[in-house]
Amino acid sequence: MGDFRILSDEIKAKRLRNSALLIVAMGSFLIPFMGSSLSLALPLIQKDLNVNIILLGWIPTVFVLANAAFLLPFGRLADIHGRKKIFTYGVVIYTAASLFAALSPTGIILIIGSFLQGLGCSLIFATGVAILSSVYPPNHRGEALGFFVTSVYVGLFLGPILGGFLAQNLGWRSIFLFNVPFGLFLLSLILWRLKGEWFGSKDGIFDLKGSIIYIPSLIAILYGFSTLQSNLGRLIFIIGILGVLLFIIYEMRSSNPILKLKDFMSRASSFSALALLLMNISTTALWTLLSLYLQDLLSLGPQITALILSVEPLMVALISPPVGHLSDRMDNRIFSAMGMAVTTIGLLILSTLNLTTGLWIIITGLILIGVGLALFAPPTTNIFMSSIKSENYGIASATLSTMIYAGQTFSLGILLFIFIRYLGNVQITAAGFPQFLLSLKTAFIIFAVLSGLGIVISLMMGKQVNNQKSN
Repeated sequence: MGDFRILSDEIKAKRLRNSALLIVAMGSFLIPFMGSSLSLALPLIQKDLNVNIILLGWIPTVFVLANAAFLLPFGRLADIHGRKKIFTYGVVIYTAASLFAALSPTGIILIIGSFLQGLGCSLIFATGVAILSSVYPPNHRGEALGFFVTSVYVGLFLGPILGGFLAQNLGWRSIFLFNVPFGLFLLSLILWRLKGEWFGSKDGIFDLKGSIIYIPSLIAILYGFSTLQSNLGRLIFIIGILGVLLFIIYEMRSSNPILKLKDFMSRASSFSALALLLMNISTTALWTLLSLYLQDLLSLGPQITALILSVEPLMVALISPPVGHLSDRMDNRIFSAMGMAVTTIGLLILSTLNLTTGLWIIITGLILIGVGLALFAPPTTNIFMSSIKSENYGIASATLSTMIYAGQTFSLGILLFIFIRYLGNVQITAAGFPQFLLSLKTAFIIFAVLSGLGIVISLMMGKQVNNQKSN
């Protein structure tokens, strides 16, 4: 009888883990899908709603800023009030905001809808990895995180393809409407399959003052860095830096901080977070660089360009699950360092592009970067989460996502700075091809150097132990 009860409990635990993985994967698919497909719809939005270029640029910008700025406060709320509850709120807000955005009559209303979407996404991303870390024991967590990474890159892979198809055939509003039935289905799965709740510290107190300092400070850093070429951008960036320093000082003195800095100062947590930041800085801007190169210099169409660029996320999606499975049984540092090394080689290959470069060289570089990301992401995420106490999984999950968004913003900011240095504020024409190629080479070499630095950082993380007890 006792053995039967144990077997029954094991079956229930396995079903719960599978349900959590499916739900978190679906939620994590939405964010990159929306972000990558929205960029294709911007020209249609501009024409339909008659918005100027400044307002148009704010539509994707507020989505990213809201997503990044609220991650840490929501991660803390998840540890206090329940990770499933915060994740569920995120799905509800995101679904409702998608419908609101789809029905927008003006550009201003669409910007509000995009902001609310980003707010919902931050609730989802702040808690997804925390839920997986709560239900999976350490010796199976790498495999789960591998599938999580796959879901993110499936979103990146399908965004330009499915999003482009929807926008071209059904209009830009169909991209937002696609999220509504998807979100409702995900909500039904949560209510039906995800039983139980996971807390970090029920008796904890939410640090409202710290949040009020942190949110505008991070927005100022991310937005200011993306506009460093202007005096106003530099001023906003400096204000953001000062705000974050004030936040750190306040948190060190707070009895109930959002971010428990002492718990994030170990070699494993600090170096793995830094490695994730470097990887995202090194790889994010390549989509913009190669999109311009393929369409403006090689005169390829948007669809063939999207197919070529999709090679990278496709490789990540295919390889991440087996890498995660292997990382549960081996030293994760080896995978992380190998991933950074392979990515560095891919970036160096792309730095050699010119007007006569064959497509096979571009595809080879993208394949290597995709393989490198797949080798790097699941084990590095596992190292970070395993180095944090279970009571802080919500904050840890939010911190990981913040590193990703910060890396993406810094990557695009570096690229913009290089463009202004070599090209100026002009359109890319045949006369400017040499300057563009110089910008491309410079950018990829800088990103390769940063990725190479990531190899050293990865080896310094400290060996992860996977024999901890399940939380």
